[in-house]
Amino acid sequence: MNRNLIAVSVIIAVTVVLVARMFTAPTGPGDPGDAHHDHGHAHDAHEDEAEKGPHGGRLLEQGGFALEITIHELGLPPEFRVYAYHGDKPVRPEEVALVMTLERTGGKTDHVRFQPQGDYLRGKSIVHEPHSFEVNVSAGYAGNTYSWQYENFEGRTRMPDHIAAEMGVRTETAGPVVLRETRTLTGRVQTDPNRLSRVRPRFPGVAKAINHELGDVVEAGGVLATVQSNESLQDYQVRAPISGLIVKRDIQVGEATGDEPLFIIADLSEVWVELDVFVRDLALIREGQSVVVESLDGSFNATTTIDWVSPLTTHASQSVRARAVMDNKTGALRPGQFVRGHVTVAEHRVPVAVRQSALQFFRDSKVVFARFDDTYEVRVLKLGRQNSDWAEVISGLQPGTAYVTENSYLIKADIEKSGASHDH
Repeated sequence: MNRNLIAVSVIIAVTVVLVARMFTAPTGPGDPGDAHHDHGHAHDAHEDEAEKGPHGGRLLEQGGFALEITIHELGLPPEFRVYAYHGDKPVRPEEVALVMTLERTGGKTDHVRFQPQGDYLRGKSIVHEPHSFEVNVSAGYAGNTYSWQYENFEGRTRMPDHIAAEMGVRTETAGPVVLRETRTLTGRVQTDPNRLSRVRPRFPGVAKAINHELGDVVEAGGVLATVQSNESLQDYQVRAPISGLIVKRDIQVGEATGDEPLFIIADLSEVWVELDVFVRDLALIREGQSVVVESLDGSFNATTTIDWVSPLTTHASQSVRARAVMDNKTGALRPGQFVRGHVTVAEHRVPVAVRQSALQFFRDSKVVFARFDDTYEVRVLKLGRQNSDWAEVISGLQPGTAYVTENSYLIKADIEKSGASHDH
């Protein structure tokens, strides 16, 4: 093998190993590598290290008194259920005063109070997703007070800004959006009949001279041909009544003229787009609506409005024609060309929306990844109206929150490679 090729291969291999270590190697407290992984997504690694109680929850022990913290979410909104013990024996929940605070990303704090129920203390408030927070526990029993602190992180990772930039991770701020509901119709470009001229001779005669060919662009008043009148034997000129393109020429020198047009001139600086509206969309389409017209290959894209909806139905297709007038000074649209029209049929201003490119599936839910400085954390969303670009957020993300819009799958992969589960 060529030595230069071997050297390049070695460099690539070393680079891959270093990058892999950057993202996967465990780091100790204070290690610079912690800048990338806080192992907030290693919520379950913490759970695995913590001692478990009889109900499978985290066991906190101090001076012979212990609490077992669980989150119950089977068939109910998630809630804390806490079991108390003293000297390995259950304690009646009525004998324990308990308060918990949950410190979340973004500076949000949840205060959870409890009431006795059966053999446990039941949280009075829902534990909203994500179940990712720093927990402070304060308990009173038999005249003594106890306190604990621990991390319960999930769906979370850390990534320094320079690494995020190199990986193409981009964010935007969630906020209000005008959500446009559209219908896509197909149709064709047509010549505006008001811009079409069929040029006939004034008197029957014989063509003596032809000044223009098929495809020529002519100005209004320009001489198209010279004809000798049969009656007077005098020559007269046939002039263009409008400016435009000669799309048909039906005369040769020496031929007799009759009632048929000698030329057809089309002004294509403005054309019609006729869209087919089928029964399922007919109630939604009306005059004055905005429509984005695009060519089938995507090379042309322009916005106009629907100015007429036909009262007649096409017999063969049972569709109705909707017309839009398009500026065509560039000549991008050609009569007979097939096009698409994206008609805006409704507009809804929603207080919070996210881009479709930001959405990912995480534990069978639609989510985005919120950003707080160099920390990224999952947000489980309840979505409302949607179009091809945006999705309305009904719950799960506060307005003003930065979220990942590009390459969000990289954040998802970084969280999932920890093997985190959702067990409590």
